[in-house]
Amino acid sequence: MTQAVIFDLDGTLLDTSDDLGAALNHVLQQHAMAQVSRAEYSPAISNGVKALLEVGFGDQLSKFDFSTLKQQLLDYYAQHIAVYSRCFKGIEPLLHTLQSREIKIAIMTNKPTFLTMPLLAQIGPLKNIEVVVCGDTLEVAKPHPEPLLLAAERLDVDPTKCTYVGDAERDIAAAKAAGMRSAAALWGFIPSLEEAQSWSADLNLTNPESLISYI
Repeated sequence: MTQAVIFDLDGTLLDTSDDLGAALNHVLQQHAMAQVSRAEYSPAISNGVKALLEVGFGDQLSKFDFSTLKQQLLDYYAQHIAVYSRCFKGIEPLLHTLQSREIKIAIMTNKPTFLTMPLLAQIGPLKNIEVVVCGDTLEVAKPHPEPLLLAAERLDVDPTKCTYVGDAERDIAAAKAAGMRSAAALWGFIPSLEEAQSWSADLNLTNPESLISYI
């Protein structure tokens, strides 16, 4: 029986693609590089800043100072963190249903604290979620299981009674390593449906509300 659902953030609860894409395109513009489309940058978002920059700069990336590019992207993103970001369709009803059934909710993301907390503060359905574990909360991050185990501990729920929902292979690996039920968010920033299904998650969810039938 599921007593808690822990969620990844980007690509699972929130569609942050256009804010992150705008940050990438800002950096590209600063260096006279061609802009990239949503279709190009969205699949890379769950894999972090390096993956985003690789999409934008391609084989030219090695010609630039990576740390400078990363800082430029993060600075712009931090200043424009919730211009376009919204919960995916179905997330808000899902959260209401979980709360009505007294199922605990937490967030475990690899996004650093200095970006996660200001972002959540601007997203109404998410701002009151009390248990939030970020990518820098511990010295390890996903796919290591410790951040998920910490979230379960803070919820006071046995890990085996938790379901972790995410849109990246590292999310599924972390859930399995933590002894939790894993659920792939197929509505998120997955590379492809075929690849996402190859992760062998316990659940492959086509939309947020479909999780309810498994609870």
